[in-house]
Amino acid sequence: MLGAGGLSDFARAHALLVNASPSLPCWAMWLTRGAAPAKGDLVLFVPPRSDLLERHFGKEPGLFGKRVLGMPGQRVTREGRQFFVDGVPVALAKPTARTGEPLALGPTGTIPKGCYFVGTAHKDGFDSRYAAIGWICRPRILGTGRAIL
Repeated sequence: MLGAGGLSDFARAHALLVNASPSLPCWAMWLTRGAAPAKGDLVLFVPPRSDLLERHFGKEPGLFGKRVLGMPGQRVTREGRQFFVDGVPVALAKPTARTGEPLALGPTGTIPKGCYFVGTAHKDGFDSRYAAIGWICRPRILGTGRAIL
């Protein structure tokens, strides 16, 4: 049984989040703050600010949730609009947003220390495939998530 102090510590390290985006197949997630991401984990992060992001999600877009597709030290390459991590295809980028706005392609090269290549399988996911998101580095990451519903 948790005492009052233990419950307070637990509450600071965890949260229940509701997903409003169709790019993830779940609508409720359990967040563990500060957990180190592993490949395949769901990470919840504050997206970088950009005009494109603001036009699509507003001035305060809220947290983004994406899967870790590439880890620090792995190599991201691209052929056309297909992205690869260490030679394995992981994501296909669209040329334009649903609004018809052009989408600049995301970074390639060795993923820097403390950073991740993130994405989802959803065709309209807004993630590391695109320059407006790019690498997601530890200071932006709130923690890892687990789909619960």
